[in-house]
Amino acid sequence: MVYTLPDLPYSHDALEPHITEQIMLLHHLVHHQTYVDSFNKAELSLQTLPPGPERDDAIRVKAFNEGGHINHSLFWKNLAPSHSAGHPSTTDVQQDVGGVLVDGKLKTAIVEHWGSVEQFKEEFNLTTSRIQGSGWGWLGSDRSGRLEIATTANQDPLSGSSPLIGVDIWEHAYYLKYLNDKRKYLKEIWNVINWFEAERRYAEAIAQN
Repeated sequence: MVYTLPDLPYSHDALEPHITEQIMLLHHLVHHQTYVDSFNKAELSLQTLPPGPERDDAIRVKAFNEGGHINHSLFWKNLAPSHSAGHPSTTDVQQDVGGVLVDGKLKTAIVEHWGSVEQFKEEFNLTTSRIQGSGWGWLGSDRSGRLEIATTANQDPLSGSSPLIGVDIWEHAYYLKYLNDKRKYLKEIWNVINWFEAERRYAEAIAQN
């Protein structure tokens, strides 16, 4: 298995002003590329390493960086240029839809579970802001359509339910703009959440039922 860095479905400056071009360049081309390279290196070393501590370390490195690759590949797709920012995307596939939550099954399920979309966002942000150190905040769904807010540490992917939205809470995702104010970052990121992608994932999750 060999991983490669996926292209973004928009330009690196397309999420301005909520996520800056500088952050996106570093996050995508440096951090994500490092996860890809480190995974591939660990995978290659496991082909020759005998059982022992060195092999155990390579297994841990592989798992960590595979999680980083999986989570970031999902993260790029669950973002989109803000509908009101005036930064058109570089493809015809994904236009300026960030922050637009259309009526659909996902919105209905969110309102039924949390009472309103705003209440859901508040609970999501509060739960995610409580992560100690680095990790991810998630909106997930099981096959019955039941929604949950969850967090994972470091680069662990969401398990037990299908990820609909994942928000990176590592400092490299926000520090160059928001410094240590991760709560402001969490508030701003909803302007570039691709709800159309989340709706698609929700339909895919419940179709497995």
